[in-house]
Amino acid sequence: MPYLTYEEFQRLTSDELSEGEFIKLLPKASAVLDNVTSQFYVRYPMSLDNPWRVKQFKLALSSQIEYFNALGTTTFEGINSSPQSFSAGRTRVSNASRFNPAGENESKSLVAEEVFMFLEGTGLTFSGVSTW
Repeated sequence: MPYLTYEEFQRLTSDELSEGEFIKLLPKASAVLDNVTSQFYVRYPMSLDNPWRVKQFKLALSSQIEYFNALGTTTFEGINSSPQSFSAGRTRVSNASRFNPAGENESKSLVAEEVFMFLEGTGLTFSGVSTW
C-alpha cells in the first residue's frame, strides 16, 4: 500500500501535478524517504503511529515528489548531469564549475531539503545507537 494517495497529495501541496505524473514519481520518492527514515514505515504500520508524525512524513513525501517533478528526473545522475558548456551557432554558454575551491565535486542531493524540515523533531531521522 502506498504511503500517500493522489488526493492527499493535492490537499498537502499546491503543486499542479497530474495523477499520472504523481503515480510515476511516488515509488522513487517513497524509496528516498524510506532510506532517510531507516525504513521506519516498512517495519511499523502508519495506521498505528502518532497522527502528527504520519502527517509530517506525508508532507516530506509530498516535498520529495515536488522536488523530482521540478527537476524532471528521479536519479542522482540525472540531477547532476548538466553539461559544463554548450554552443548554439556562434553563442557559447558555460556553466559554473561543479568543483569547489578544494577541488571536490559539488553535487545536488537526491533528497529535497524540505524533507528534513518536515521530519525534524519526529524521531524518524534518528540514527543513534541505544544505550540500554
